[in-house]
Amino acid sequence: MGTVHLIPCWLFENELAPLPVNIKDAITACRVLFVENERSARRFIKAIDRSIKIEDFEWYVIHKAEAAVRKVFLEKLRLGLTVGIISEAGCPGIADPGQELVAAAQEAKAKVVPFTGPNSIILALMASGMNGQQFEFVGYLPIDATNRIKKIKELEQESAKQGAAKIFIETPYRNNQLLESLTAHCKPQSRLCIAADLTAPSEQVITRSISEWNNQTINLNKRPTIFILQA
Repeated sequence: MGTVHLIPCWLFENELAPLPVNIKDAITACRVLFVENERSARRFIKAIDRSIKIEDFEWYVIHKAEAAVRKVFLEKLRLGLTVGIISEAGCPGIADPGQELVAAAQEAKAKVVPFTGPNSIILALMASGMNGQQFEFVGYLPIDATNRIKKIKELEQESAKQGAAKIFIETPYRNNQLLESLTAHCKPQSRLCIAADLTAPSEQVITRSISEWNNQTINLNKRPTIFILQA
């Protein structure tokens, strides 16, 4: 049975400093790569080291890790190959379709090796000052305004009951609308952390009460952002 390398990727393009020193070794040990986006993964590898021969890898796109992709993935592992997984940003398996392939590898009793790298969820929580001992990542909130407001109120109530931090994300071009919903419908004393452009020169990680956010302006349009709410 082969080995799976979970290869971290940059959060912000061309920002290589947060990546581990052994990232090149992790990549070149692989013969097969399963990636979320082949074009950006190729660009990422070339940025790591232009001497890496891209054409030497077998390339497969994960999409939603459907049955056909899992079948090929397991076939490569049964051949004893080292297989790499690269997500679009950050660490494979965290808010990422690569999770399905990792689950398949574990079921097949293959060795899975996670390499350290930047993860926006953890970086945001670290810098937020919120509860790092009890937290929940809930992914995307509903797009529909009514359902989104209902979900925000549910998360706030759960946070108050549990003392837990609630972490969520939005498509970057809808960030400002989500912020408007949060400031309009959360209680004034609840705290909200906004972590935008993590690892980029424009990085901002700011925690304020809802009442303070109502008196502060920030433009999150098209900026990758993590939101953390704690009642």
